[in-house]
Parts: sequence; C-alpha cells; structure tokens
Amino acid sequence: MFTPQAAPIRMPVIFFGHGSPTLALETNTVTQTWRDMALSLPRPKAILCVSAHWLTRGTAVTAMASPKTIHDFGPIAPDLFKIQYPAPGAPDLARRVQALLAPLPVALDMSQWGLDHGTWSVLIKAFPDADVPVVQLSMDAAKPPEWRYALGQRLAPLRDEGVLIVGSGNTVHNLSAMRWDDRYGEAYDWATRFSDHIRDAVVNDTPAKLIAYADQGRDAQLAQPSPDHYWPLLYVAGARLPGDRVKTPIDHIEYRSVGMTSFMIGGG
Repeated sequence: MFTPQAAPIRMPVIFFGHGSPTLALETNTVTQTWRDMALSLPRPKAILCVSAHWLTRGTAVTAMASPKTIHDFGPIAPDLFKIQYPAPGAPDLARRVQALLAPLPVALDMSQWGLDHGTWSVLIKAFPDADVPVVQLSMDAAKPPEWRYALGQRLAPLRDEGVLIVGSGNTVHNLSAMRWDDRYGEAYDWATRFSDHIRDAVVNDTPAKLIAYADQGRDAQLAQPSPDHYWPLLYVAGARLPGDRVKTPIDHIEYRSVGMTSFMIGGG
C-alpha cells in the first residue's frame, strides 16, 4: 500500500526511450542499461508512469489493485502476447495524484486500462520482479505542451514520498521512416539534429526549448509527426527540481528514426 509520507531520499525522475516493444524479448545494451538505472536507485514505494500509449479525453489515472497487462500492438512478434507484467496497482497513489492535480478533474480508472507496452516493456527489464506498485497517468490529447510541463510540476512532491515518476516515449519517433533492416545504421540528419537539440535542452535545464520543440520546424515535423511519443518527456521535465543533475545513460537512434535517448534527472 502507498502512503503519502516523506521518504528519506528524494527519488529522481526518469524518461525512458522505449523503442520497439520487442525489446521486452531481448537482452542487450539498452535493456541492461535500464536495469542498471533501476539498480542505482533507492527502492521506490511506487512508480507513476506517463506512457505515450495512453491518450484520453481529459485526464485519468489507473486505480485498480491489479492492473492488467495490455498488448497494444500489432502482430510483430507472437511471443510478446505471452508476456505478463503482474505488478500490483496502488489505488492510494492514484488518489494522491488526483489530489495533487485538483482542481483538474482526474478520473480514477478502475477497469478500463492497465499497463500498456510503453510501461511494461521497459519495467519488465528495469524492475523484472514486478513487485513495485505501478500506476499510469493518461495524457489528455487536447492539451498543449506547456500544460503538460505544468502538470509535471504539480506531481513533483511525489518524489519526496518515495514515488518514481517515469515518462516513456521517444525523443525521435517516425515509424514511416524506419529502416527495419538497418537497426544501428546512421540516423537521418534531421533525426540527429532534433535529438541533439532536445538532449541539450534537458541537460542545460532550458524547459522553454522543450516546450517550444515545434520551433525546430521541419526537423521537429519529421522527428515527431505525431507528438504522443514526445509528450511524456514534458511531464518528466516538469517534475525536475532545483539542483537536479542529469544523466544520459542511453543516447542513440535506432532504425534511423527511433530515438532511444533516456534521461535520469536527480538522484545520486
């Protein structure tokens, strides 16, 4: 059970570049790095994840005791549909999120959603025992970037209550430009430029550049033709606190147009 009490150590916030869900079936440098990131942390009391794959009208938070594992993808690998990530939920944390975001209406989802692959395909590598309670916060598809950043700011107190805030998406996400036959080949020039711009904005703590990412023009349009995979980074950036340092344990692009860059903000 999650109880909103001060924890002895402030938790960092993490953005995972989650890439293809097939990573859940792999063991490689990326998945090992996710595990190493988790092992470097104090044990979270719970995890609050903002995934690129839960878009809603309005805002909702999962509030069931046992969230289901959602297989929200096409037939890319049959074995993916066999994976279960049976982490418990945290209804008390869901209500705490609801309180922190008030007066914004936040629906408590008791049955409709669960843990989508933006969440479990990363957590199954980072926290393979599935013994840390997990709650997902949806993204209101109608809201602008600055609203998402402000929402992250309102969630920041959770860091002092033992909650690990996670965003799961991709700094570059253009599926139509992907080269499945060239996983580790040279990225497109626009993908590299945009990825570098976003990384530098995070490292240098210039949130205005993250919010105004569309000002990168054609690079932004190609790197984020649909911004749902970018938006989770704004929630994470909003939860940043003064003095937080940034680590970038993963910083590369796969398949020429899928950014795997991951950030840990704060912590040791």
